[in-house]
Amino acid sequence: MPDNPLRDSADKRLPRIAGPSGMVIFGVTGDLARKKLLPAIYDLANRGLLPPGFALVGYGRREWSKADFQEYVRAAVTAGARTDFRPHVWERLAEGMEFVTGTFDRDADFDALADTLAGISAAAGNWAYYLSVPPDFFADVCHQLERSGLAEGPEGTWRRVIIEKPFGHDLESARHLNHIVNSVFPESSVFRIDHYLGKETVQNIMALRFANQLFDPLWNAHYIDHVQITMAEDIGLGGRAGYYDGIGAARDVIQNHLLQLLALVAMEEPIAFTPRELQAEKVKVLRATSPVYPLAKTTARGQYTAGWQGSEKVRGLREEDGFDENSETETFAACTLQIHSRRWAGVPFYLRTGKRLGRRVTEIALVFKPAPHLPFEDGMISALGPNAVVIRVQPDEGVLMRFGSKVPGSAMEVRDVNMDFSYSESFTEESPEAYERLILDALLDESSLFPTNEEVELSWTILDPILEYWAAHGRPDDYEAGTWGPESAERMLARNGRTWRRP
Repeated sequence: MPDNPLRDSADKRLPRIAGPSGMVIFGVTGDLARKKLLPAIYDLANRGLLPPGFALVGYGRREWSKADFQEYVRAAVTAGARTDFRPHVWERLAEGMEFVTGTFDRDADFDALADTLAGISAAAGNWAYYLSVPPDFFADVCHQLERSGLAEGPEGTWRRVIIEKPFGHDLESARHLNHIVNSVFPESSVFRIDHYLGKETVQNIMALRFANQLFDPLWNAHYIDHVQITMAEDIGLGGRAGYYDGIGAARDVIQNHLLQLLALVAMEEPIAFTPRELQAEKVKVLRATSPVYPLAKTTARGQYTAGWQGSEKVRGLREEDGFDENSETETFAACTLQIHSRRWAGVPFYLRTGKRLGRRVTEIALVFKPAPHLPFEDGMISALGPNAVVIRVQPDEGVLMRFGSKVPGSAMEVRDVNMDFSYSESFTEESPEAYERLILDALLDESSLFPTNEEVELSWTILDPILEYWAAHGRPDDYEAGTWGPESAERMLARNGRTWRRP
């Protein structure tokens, strides 16, 4: 054993720095690249986690010079970077920037890209291609990367592709999309981004579960009554109405973010924290998961109408610019799922997401069964609710435990109290943005936080019956902006004597 474990190269506490490499961003002028990807790359450079001479190549239709591209990236970094702007870091990063003008269907443009990459020696032939483009263009880009020889490098080098959601529109389209990508890149070289998996609090689910003996004996159907997974937004569609119509809340959030959270909460302990073992356990959970029937009573969907968001009067969905007033696309979706395993038999998992809800919050609440016997008179425990462990993913990252405690005084009265762990209060270091972690992991070939094609297809297998049922049964229900969804969502839980949490 080394004298100083901190000098051991295998010590997981030390940050890993990417080796010689570069990244090409297709769709670099889009909102995602400007607001998230470019600031994340700068933050990685500022933290010393990118290699010297890291190459950043933008590809788009703009007739930009290298200087134009550098100016664009600098503006994005100045507006969105998490860390302080340091001129010497910026200058070093800017040296490795190039821009290639082109479209996705012109051979000559990709040949020019190949020539540009061949001239960048600092990357050592290692390239990650970030497809920050709509899925309709995946086939064109993958075909051109293969045709131009960019999909494979010389021996000893690597080529990887990073793909943004949505991963298909249903199971059939997801399989088609996976076939297109895997026909060019092996699955081991495909990194599907689900930015929720890059959040510190999501990764903390595994630490909470598997580093503590406190929770493991209780994490099962003997003690847990049900699980609620919520991702609520207080914003409307805004300028995304055209994109959102035809997709909806279930496809946009439940199929990826919420089912991934379910898998992390419900999976068995992996043999090791390696990509292969983690993904295997998630796949087992997703294979065992199915909707609870009848769907008329165990699901709910809605569209927001005009209302009050805080002190602001906001428009309803059908008044949003660019949205078809006859559209049946839901902005609120909720469903009841079950996991066919000994650990979770009989425990419903309630998933919900929506726009224009009461507040912006993402949380996982494990709600416990009542104690089998309470030696108190009813008046003593009238203010006592079920125990709960709540994992707050955003915005107030942390973990809350709710339990009963005696109220001070001469009488015996028990009511709910909270024990609250907050990331911001317990750690001085600010959590990195999700895209920082995920981009670095892709460069390091660390795929633990990236869903595999099997996970994607299993998620659609779970969701497709619900979407098909909704498509055959009329319009979504209305709910007023600023509330917590339609009445049908309340009835969904009330039929079993339960209620949604109000975060």
